[in-house]
Amino acid sequence: MLGDSGFGPPPRRRGSGNVLTHILMAVLGAAVAIGLLLSFYSPSGGLSLPGSGAVPSPATSAAPLTGGEQAIITKVKPGLVVINATLQYDSEIAAGTGMVINADGLVLTNNHVIDDSTKITATVVATGKAYTATVVGYDVTGDVALIQLQGASGLTTVPVGNSSAIRVGDTVVALGNAEGQGSITATAGHVTGLDQTITASDQGGSTASETLYGMIQTSADIVSGDSGGPLAGPAGVIGMDTAGNDAGDQQAATGFAIPVNTALSIARQIAGGQASPVITIGYPPFMGIFIASGSSSSPQAQQQQEEQQNGGFGSSQACYTSNADVTVPSAIASVGSGTLIIGTICGSPAASAGMTGGAVITAVNGQAVGSPDDLSGILSRFHPGDTISVTWVSPSGQRTTSSMDLAAGPPQ
Repeated sequence: MLGDSGFGPPPRRRGSGNVLTHILMAVLGAAVAIGLLLSFYSPSGGLSLPGSGAVPSPATSAAPLTGGEQAIITKVKPGLVVINATLQYDSEIAAGTGMVINADGLVLTNNHVIDDSTKITATVVATGKAYTATVVGYDVTGDVALIQLQGASGLTTVPVGNSSAIRVGDTVVALGNAEGQGSITATAGHVTGLDQTITASDQGGSTASETLYGMIQTSADIVSGDSGGPLAGPAGVIGMDTAGNDAGDQQAATGFAIPVNTALSIARQIAGGQASPVITIGYPPFMGIFIASGSSSSPQAQQQQEEQQNGGFGSSQACYTSNADVTVPSAIASVGSGTLIIGTICGSPAASAGMTGGAVITAVNGQAVGSPDDLSGILSRFHPGDTISVTWVSPSGQRTTSSMDLAAGPPQ
């Protein structure tokens, strides 16, 4: 179901087919469908917040552009960037779009464009210059992220409109890095609905599904790679492209965009360092472990689930550099409750502490750990730089408690 919009099959992200898609995702041979919990990643440099004043407000009374759809494209396109993200530990790459909202390189995009990324580059359309980007912060539930182009200045920004002023029937143009081709294309359409609710699901990503509210619906053809790009009207950007169907012979194009007022409000909180239960500032902490997913607290059930999904066991390695060659360990710790470690990332805090595949984490800071979901919830309360005490049992039955310094991991 698409919630209130009622258009049939659920929208999907990172894939293709006659369903709603978000971003282009190329899967590079991932062997095991497991979660990477707070992956090993050390972004260079410290986090410097731009401040809420660096984010523009919606236009109050913008003069409409003249010249029709081409005028919209001409005005908006120079403020766009093409985003490429490497997801090293997921053995994937991703592509999307971003909007420059500050001349010093502050870029607005979807969270699903950059989540799980271990490296982000953004190429400015107006100049062709590529920059390394760092994550300022993100809102998973709102699917909004703010990134900073390192060393950027004097960039052209997108003209910001006001999404509260749009009406059904208004002419709009969707722009983006369609199909991840590395260039910006545009498609025209009209606003066909307001305040829509959709449920988006992933193909190959870490997030199973998400529900987004208050969306703008459009007949403009939004396709994979457009995510994070603008939905613009005569008065400027009124939305951020987020989901759209791959239109076939029997299905008209349908796209959805987050209202720009909503996206900018979230971006302003991020830029001002206002963390919340849904807003993460900077990068999350990491341990560097691959785990199963779900709410079962039985390590044996977690092992069986992974074995059924991935077709058998394999020889576990001491550590891994990605999930491409991770196999489900056949020998695991004989304990009744805890989170099963499928494998560890080489050089990560977990690997350095001596954890290996088949071990089971039973406690963090003395608090009992059950399911993978339980462990994720406990660790979410910490920050990079925090020191935690982790207790685990090895496949041979040895119980160990060790201090572990958390560092920075990919956005989740």
